[in-house]
Amino acid sequence: MSQPAPGFKFKRVMVVDDASIDRFLVERIVKKTSFAEEVLSFESAKDALEGLSQTADTAPQVIFLDINMPGMNGFEFLTEFEKFPDSFKQDCSVVMLTSSLHPDDKLKAAHNPRIKCFLNKPLKPEYLINLEL
Repeated sequence: MSQPAPGFKFKRVMVVDDASIDRFLVERIVKKTSFAEEVLSFESAKDALEGLSQTADTAPQVIFLDINMPGMNGFEFLTEFEKFPDSFKQDCSVVMLTSSLHPDDKLKAAHNPRIKCFLNKPLKPEYLINLEL
C-alpha cells in the first residue's frame, strides 16, 4: 500500500455501520482530524466484505466496525474477514465503534486479536488523536 500524503496518519480507512448518521460522523471526524486521506463507507457488513474483495490490493489500514447490524453483525464480519489472505490483513486494524453496553460484547472483542480498540459511540475527535494502533 502506498504511504499516506503528508499530514495524514493513514492512507485509507473503512467505516461499516448501518446507521447513516454514525457513518457521517466518522467520515467527518476522520477528515477533520486528518486521520486518513480516504474513507470507504458501507451500510452493511456484507457490502463491506464485497467492497474489500474488490480492493484486495489496497486494504484499509483501519476498519471502524459496528457490532449490531442487520443481516450480519460485526463479529460475523470478522469471521469472514479472516478468510482473506494474511498479506491483505496484516496492516489492517479493527476498531469496534459501537453503542453496545453489553459486557459480553466487550469481552468478546478483547479476545479477538484483530480488534485493537473498543470505543463507544459517538466517535469523538480526541479518540482519533489519542488512538494507538
